[in-house]
Amino acid sequence: MKKTVLFLFVLLVVCFATKTFAQDAKQNFTIVNKTGVIIDQLHITPNDADEWGEDILGQEVLDLEQECDIVFHPKEDICLWDFRVTDSDGNALEWEKIDLCMAVKVTLFYKDGKGWAEIEE
Repeated sequence: MKKTVLFLFVLLVVCFATKTFAQDAKQNFTIVNKTGVIIDQLHITPNDADEWGEDILGQEVLDLEQECDIVFHPKEDICLWDFRVTDSDGNALEWEKIDLCMAVKVTLFYKDGKGWAEIEE
């Protein structure tokens, strides 16, 4: 009887830990700035949203070649996100449909008037 109760307790703990781990935001990622400019603002919004949210960098900037870890709220379950970066002169560039459920690192590039992103899974 004690072994059964102990087994059920261990099983319950494992299930709870697995469920909690599974609920953690799978969209957490590292962003890397290789755009050639200092990023003054970074907005990340769900692909189907009509408006850009707040600047997630706040008072900070993302320097050239700098990377930054982005952590999502654990209950977020959206995979496709749009990015918008703005430099200190107000120039903006957007990337659409970045799959953050697959991405571990997102490196943003800009050259000759075109922006692209490399996704590391």
